[in-house]
Amino acid sequence: MFLSASQVCFSCGCLDVDDCENPSNNSCKAKASALILKDVITALAHITLLQNGGLLLKQQISLLEGGAESPKIFTTKELKRATNNYDQHRILGQGGFGTVYKGILPDLRIVAIKKSNIINRSQVGQFINEVIILTQINHRNIVKLLGCCLETEVPLLVYEFVSHGTLFHLLHKKRGVKSSFCWEDRLRVAAETAGAYLHLAHSIPIIHRDVKSANILLDDHYMAKVADFGISRLNPLDQTHISTLIQGTLGYLDPEYLHTSRLTEKSDVYSFGVVLVELLTGQKTLDIERSGEQRNFAEYFTLSMEENRLVELLEVGILNEGNAEQVQVVAELAHRCLNSKGKERPSMKEVAAELERLRGFKRHTLIERSNVENMTLTSEQVEELTPSGPCHDGASRQYSLEIEMISSISYPR
Repeated sequence: MFLSASQVCFSCGCLDVDDCENPSNNSCKAKASALILKDVITALAHITLLQNGGLLLKQQISLLEGGAESPKIFTTKELKRATNNYDQHRILGQGGFGTVYKGILPDLRIVAIKKSNIINRSQVGQFINEVIILTQINHRNIVKLLGCCLETEVPLLVYEFVSHGTLFHLLHKKRGVKSSFCWEDRLRVAAETAGAYLHLAHSIPIIHRDVKSANILLDDHYMAKVADFGISRLNPLDQTHISTLIQGTLGYLDPEYLHTSRLTEKSDVYSFGVVLVELLTGQKTLDIERSGEQRNFAEYFTLSMEENRLVELLEVGILNEGNAEQVQVVAELAHRCLNSKGKERPSMKEVAAELERLRGFKRHTLIERSNVENMTLTSEQVEELTPSGPCHDGASRQYSLEIEMISSISYPR
């Protein structure tokens, strides 16, 4: 029997098991050694970054030089100017990891600059790890790394700016907006996110290790972009699992990984199942204010599915759009992802295929209708016509009318 995330560390005051800001006051003790030897480790980490890490990063980036997408090495002067000397009004987000600032480059590009709080060996390793992984990835649903700074003792990473914050913030913090975040958009975000992880599995492959709604960013059109690869692990093709220290966020952690320290690709599948539950219910995965069995909502969702009580959990308004069958299928998919046994979970390939199948029904119907009417719409063109962003019934009806008009036009050959 596996311990749940809530049983492991609900009272410790932090959700990231490797990210305790004040370990002396709780049971995690994750950074006690870093606090005791802070000055020494800071110096060592600085040397590691400038010598070993800096050399490794320069070698990695040099392999990509000359390409249009190759990352840039920024100077401290450039990033200070971009952030107005790290003005507090430029802060986009903060946490145990550090601070993210909004920056404006000389060419007027808006960027996000991640600055770590405390230097220790693990953070330097995560910094290098994230750069190396992101320099190998080019996918529209994965946040793009534009460059980094190697001159400072505090690691700096420069990303594309993703304007609408995180999926977590949209679902749990934006009152009034969440209610207009319709099922069609929730399904699209789920499909895009699954597609991004599937791309990772095929291209490197890696295990993200921290799949959660707070690491899914939303752009101007509410397109999903997966972020934060600091604790990701490369997964050798000839290995079924990796034995590693437990890292990640409580509530999203695979219970099998939590119990055995054996990390597999199915660990990410479990975490993605938790994200699906958030999209279906609008509920945070962990909430100390909820009573008893509802504190860990993923576990409560699993129990409710087994007792055929899904409707009681769904966010108000989701079923009003006539998508009951789709919602049921996604709920069943989430339930499979949350299986306590990794072998019983679907692969991310299966998850992505199922979500695209559900989402693609309307697009395929439009293509078929356009062919009947002598139109030649490609799947990419239909993708552009598919609405994005928080929507409501009125917007959905308007979209349907517009598609109706487009589909009724007959163009001569």
